[in-house]
Amino acid sequence: MASFTEQDLKALMLLSLDGDEDAYRRLLHTIQAMLRSYYVRRINTVADVDDLIQETLMAVHQRRMTYDRNLPFTVWLFAVARHKLVDHFRRSKVRNHVGIEFLDDIADQFTFDAVTANMDVARLLDSLSPLQRDMVRQVRIEGHSVAEAAASGGRSEAVVKVSVHRGLKALASKFKGQSQ
Repeated sequence: MASFTEQDLKALMLLSLDGDEDAYRRLLHTIQAMLRSYYVRRINTVADVDDLIQETLMAVHQRRMTYDRNLPFTVWLFAVARHKLVDHFRRSKVRNHVGIEFLDDIADQFTFDAVTANMDVARLLDSLSPLQRDMVRQVRIEGHSVAEAAASGGRSEAVVKVSVHRGLKALASKFKGQSQ
C-alpha cells in the first residue's frame, strides 16, 4: 500500500464529495487498509476485524456529507472508527475488560492537535532533500536504527548518519532564522 498523507486523504475526500467516483474508490481502498491496521491492533479475531472494517466503510459512506471540509480528514475518519469499535465492545460484552484509558489511548494519535502536528512535521520535512527527509523520518521519527535505515535504502550507515545530521542541521537553521 502506498503511504498517504493527511493532505492526500483529505484531497481524495474533497474530490469524492464533489462527485469524483475514481477518487472515492481510491479513498475507500486506502482507508480500508488503514482501518485494518487500526482494528488488528485492538481486536484479535479476524472475522471481527473484517466486520468492523465493513461497518466503518458503510458508516463513512452514509455520513460522508457530515464531514467538515475545514478539518483534517483522519480526525473525522477515526472518530467514526472509534465509535464502531466501542459499539463492537458493547455488543460482545468486552466493555467490562476495557477501561476508559484504553479508549483514550486509541484516540490520542487522531486528535486534531496530533494530526495538525503531524502535518507541521511533514511540511518541515518537505523542505529537506529527499534523502535527508527519508533518513530523518526513518531514524528520528520512526525510531529505526541507522543500520536498519541503511539496509532499507541500500545505503551505507555513514550516508545515513551524514544525511540525518545535515537534515537536522538544516531544520535547526530554519528555526534560528524564524526566531530572529
